[in-house]
Amino acid sequence: MTTLPGNAACPCGGSSFGDCCAPFLRREAWPATAEQLMRSRYTAFALGDSEHLLRTWHPRTRPETLRLVNRDWVGLAITERVDGTCDDQMGIVGFTAHWVAGHDHGSQSERSAFVRRGGRWVYLAATP
Repeated sequence: MTTLPGNAACPCGGSSFGDCCAPFLRREAWPATAEQLMRSRYTAFALGDSEHLLRTWHPRTRPETLRLVNRDWVGLAITERVDGTCDDQMGIVGFTAHWVAGHDHGSQSERSAFVRRGGRWVYLAATP
């Protein structure tokens, strides 16, 4: 897993890493919204933190293990938000994540469903 200094730009495009996703990846806080969780999961992909990804995945849909593909995640764009605030029980966040792997590059788009479980947001699954 790669680590970043707190004053580095956060991979998700938010503020500094220390003020954005670091507290979630370091287990100092839990995301208050579905979008914060999605951004922290993107950052976990970018930094190779499979533990955070598994920890924030709903147990009903979570794989037993996770092998991350070797690519550099280089940009995130939020394309949709449906609910997922502090007061909601469900939320949808659409995004496009851009990657580079050697001379190849591409993007992955997903519409992700999140639910509250035990008062905490968790990733449920990709949804149409």
